[in-house]
Amino acid sequence: MTLTPITNKIHIPDEELSGLADTFGIGTVHERRHLPDGLMNVNWRLDTATGAFALKRVTDIPLERLRRNLGAPGFLSEHGLPVCAPILASDGSAVAETPSGGYCLFPWAAGEHIPGASLTLGQAAALGGHIARLHVTLSRAADGRTLPRTPESIAVDVTSVERAVEKAERLAVAVAAQDSASTFDKEAAIALKARRAMIAAHTDRLPDGEVPVGPYGWTHGDLQYRNLLWSGSELSAVLDWDRVAVRPYAEEVARTAQVQFGGAEGFDLERVAAFVGGYRSMAPLSAAALEDAVHRLWWKRLTDFWQLEFRYNKGDHSFDRLFTQDDALLHWWTDRLDEVKAAFTSA
Repeated sequence: MTLTPITNKIHIPDEELSGLADTFGIGTVHERRHLPDGLMNVNWRLDTATGAFALKRVTDIPLERLRRNLGAPGFLSEHGLPVCAPILASDGSAVAETPSGGYCLFPWAAGEHIPGASLTLGQAAALGGHIARLHVTLSRAADGRTLPRTPESIAVDVTSVERAVEKAERLAVAVAAQDSASTFDKEAAIALKARRAMIAAHTDRLPDGEVPVGPYGWTHGDLQYRNLLWSGSELSAVLDWDRVAVRPYAEEVARTAQVQFGGAEGFDLERVAAFVGGYRSMAPLSAAALEDAVHRLWWKRLTDFWQLEFRYNKGDHSFDRLFTQDDALLHWWTDRLDEVKAAFTSA
């Protein structure tokens, strides 16, 4: 069976848009422009008589959690970080609800998105330092008012070999059931077969338990070039605060480095080292914590198929290219796991 791809993700009814403009008190919208850089949620630029704004529709997390998380950017902005606080609705909330979802609004932030490989070594190091400052400042926000207090312990889910194989096999059945196999379907079938073999070959490298090494606290959750704006050589804005959660700090460092400096041809290990060095120059993070985080992230990528689940379970093809890129990186990474860990701990 072939699912119909989602095609109306960027639509917002005129009457809803007008209502949102009234709710946020920004006046009549003269122009709206869809912003294609977002992956999960949908964003627009709105131009009004009172200025330019970024409107975001959030559909993939509970709105109460979104309201909680949007307390973080205001706190960070007050403490000098390059973050835009949300504009509050008429009821004092940072989230307005309509039939099509929950919306939040921010002042328009100028700058450009720069993919990781295009950052200079100095910018990569500066980015690491900014993230360290962000983590330290978020820890101060965990006061029970801005954000809940940090729990006394955390656990991180580790996908078992059996669960990973089951997911791969289920997706392989879905691929085979397509009425007319596309080029991507054929490539996905080959990739899933190779992934099952990789998992079988590395069952002895399952991460050690669910308790990660090193410190943890409130983190951004999706630090990558689409959510970072640069003005010249300076980081001018950190965007998208809906995924704020308590995580190991080393996990966010490792994930950010992977998304920023990893691609189909592998990691840019020189920039990884500069980035992590910049972080560690501002906040302590042990080699043991970094090695643990890199290993856990590698295992997560090995055993996760979320892009294919969007395609074959939801009919959403938005992430096909990302799967192809991440799968190529995974093969490169698996062959050089110790080399990658060394780059993360060299500074």
